[in-house]
Amino acid sequence: MTVLLVTGTSTGVGKTVVTAALAAATRAHGRTVAVYKPAQTGVGDDGLDESDMDVVERLSGVRGIELARYPEPLAPDVAARRSGRSMLELDHVVDAVRVLDEAHDLVVVEGAGGVAVRLGVGGFTALDVAGAVGASVLIVAGAELGTLNHSALTVAAVRAAGVTCAGLVIGSWPTEPDLAARVNVEELPPVTGVELLACVPNGAAALDEKDFGALAWTMFGEFAGSLLG
Repeated sequence: MTVLLVTGTSTGVGKTVVTAALAAATRAHGRTVAVYKPAQTGVGDDGLDESDMDVVERLSGVRGIELARYPEPLAPDVAARRSGRSMLELDHVVDAVRVLDEAHDLVVVEGAGGVAVRLGVGGFTALDVAGAVGASVLIVAGAELGTLNHSALTVAAVRAAGVTCAGLVIGSWPTEPDLAARVNVEELPPVTGVELLACVPNGAAALDEKDFGALAWTMFGEFAGSLLG
């Protein structure tokens, strides 16, 4: 059994699409996968907004699991406090991962924002979750100017926590990349010391499940196979 945490260098870099692609690639191997997001923020309870787990299900066919939902688009601990709802507790998050891990070949945990974002009681972060369950971390980065700094800092934080970094992914590769993007794709591996596994094309989230599955296999089929053993 294997657990992989998908985190980002910031919010809005494409973590959910990468999570969906990993789920689709795992299914294509004929293996079982669970997708788990401890905290969803910025989505109401009325079902009118598409949550991250809704996106995962639409693209991969895998129904994701949320532990907590908060309506305001803020860090989970702040969103919980402002909404008057209960904050997440590290033990509860970890227990849920372990239950899923017992029943699936791969568990993909999608974090919130970046690695320093506080998820709940005591200010625990996604790295605390990863350390507790022995997960490796896949970092989703942007392509734009500034990503070298953001990515290097994120990789350094992962390593400082004693957690294995499984690789980097550019979460939204532009149709017409500018100079910074073209240079960054070459510079990310030497700057961070981490392999760049894939560049997800911009617009991938608009594909139907079949076409998205084919793209996911091209980008992550080999990587998923290495995780599954």
